Amino acid sequence: MTAADLLHLIRTGGAAMAAIIACSILAVAVALERGIALWGVGADARNLGELISRHLFRGDVAEARKACERSRSIAADIFLAGFSRHGRTGFDAVQSAVERERQSVALKLRAHVWILGTVGATAPFVGLFGTVWGILHSFHQMALTGQGGFAVVAGGISEALITTAGGILVAVEAVVLYNFFQTRIGRTQVELRLATDEFLELLKESPALALSAGAALPAPEQTPANA
Repeated sequence: MTAADLLHLIRTGGAAMAAIIACSILAVAVALERGIALWGVGADARNLGELISRHLFRGDVAEARKACERSRSIAADIFLAGFSRHGRTGFDAVQSAVERERQSVALKLRAHVWILGTVGATAPFVGLFGTVWGILHSFHQMALTGQGGFAVVAGGISEALITTAGGILVAVEAVVLYNFFQTRIGRTQVELRLATDEFLELLKESPALALSAGAALPAPEQTPANA
C-alpha cells in the first residue's frame, strides 16, 4: 500500500477518522508535556532531600530552609510547608501540613494523565462508530442503485474498516503511554514519600541534633592572663 492509498483511506474515514487523528495528536501532546514536567523530578527530590538531611544532621535548620528556598525542585514545596510551621505549632500540625503539600504535589504530577486513559478507552469505539456508519452508507448506496451482491458493498466496507483499525492503533498508543506515566509517577511518589518521612524524622529531632552538634565542637582555648 502506497502513501497515496493510505491518505485516500484516511480521507474516506470521514469525521470519525478526523476525531481519531485528533485523539492521537492529543495523546502525543500530553505525553510530551508530562515527559518534560516529570523529567528529573525524582533525582532532584533525592538530591534536595540529601542536602536537607546533611544540614539537619548538623542541627542547622535555617540553612536547610535556605536550601529549599533556592531549589527549583517540586519537592521543595513539601519541605517548606514543614519549615514554615516548625517551631510555631506542634509536630502533629507540621506533619499534617507536609502531608497536605505532598498530596498537592502528587496531584500536580498526575495532571493531564487522565486524558491518555480516556483516549485509550474511547478511541476504539470512535473507530467502530465510523465503521458502522460507513457500512450503513454502503448499503444505502446499494439500495439506491438497485444492485445486490457483496461485490457492490465490498469496497465501501473495506474503506469503512480503516476507522476501526485507526481507533485500535491510537488506543494502543494511548494505553502504553498511560501505563508508562502511571508507573513513573508511582515511583516518583514513593521517592517523595521516603524523602518526606526522613525529613519529618530529622525535623522532629533537630533540637537534639543541634545540642549534640554543639557539644561536638571543641571548647575554645583560654589564654592565661599576663601577670
